[in-house]
Amino acid sequence: MIKFLKTHGTTLTVGLFLVSTISGVFLFFHLYSSAFHAMHEWLSMVLLIPVGFHIWRNWPGFMGYFKRKTIYIPLLLSLVASLAFAYPALTSSGGGKNPMRAAVGALQNGTVAQVAPLFKLTPEALSQQLSAKGYKITSSTQTLRDIAQSSGKPLGPSLVADLLPAQK
Repeated sequence: MIKFLKTHGTTLTVGLFLVSTISGVFLFFHLYSSAFHAMHEWLSMVLLIPVGFHIWRNWPGFMGYFKRKTIYIPLLLSLVASLAFAYPALTSSGGGKNPMRAAVGALQNGTVAQVAPLFKLTPEALSQQLSAKGYKITSSTQTLRDIAQSSGKPLGPSLVADLLPAQK
């Protein structure tokens, strides 16, 4: 494994960084999230292995940043940027939960009759729209979660995307 990392550590770092970057951009713009979410999380964790090895192999050069004091400003800016994103979640009354996930969860637990007006549709129109996308609906009192599960369809952003009216 060490020989493999010595030979391919830098190229693995670059390759996994590209995967992390591309998947992160797609996630940022909410494009194909179901395809990129797990990939981004897991391969970003795998990226830590060659990055850690790269830091270990280049430790003397890395320490030069501390000696020249050129690392402190970038580290401080990184910390401030991360706190700017973490602070609202950590100080909200929502207990640090993602509000988007809560909204999607609320939609999934709503019935066709409850959710249809949110999309300016009648329950019948929403039922027809979902049926056209392969969902099996027996009643407008079914929750979207039950409809998706009984239809073998994914929950989450994919279900919400299927609720949106078709683009003309």
